[in-house]
Amino acid sequence: MKIVILAAALLFSFSAAAHEMTPAYLKIKQSEVTDVYATEIKMYNRRSDVDYYQISVFDGQWNRLPFASFQRLFKLPYTKRKTIKVYFQKEVANKVVYVCTKSKLYKGAGTFVSSRICSKVKR
Repeated sequence: MKIVILAAALLFSFSAAAHEMTPAYLKIKQSEVTDVYATEIKMYNRRSDVDYYQISVFDGQWNRLPFASFQRLFKLPYTKRKTIKVYFQKEVANKVVYVCTKSKLYKGAGTFVSSRICSKVKR
């Protein structure tokens, strides 16, 4: 019994930090360009061990979808915020279900935990 309590205490004593992405439910709207739609995500980096993040877009079956952004892979220093626009063609915009960001780790950085956070499109 003491071993179980000790193991539980050790397990819960380690904190896990991830980046933050808002909004949780995205709205895709017509952009300034005809037949091009866009959404906007806001990022905040709470991880001191990670500086780079990557954007991905998926449908309901987690298949990757094409998209455009000025920054697919971007630098976001610790405790900094960034707003990013993501663009879709008209045919793809109706298929988008998730817009995700994933932390990119340095090779040999000493951390092994990559975080991925997804926002769902509100229909």
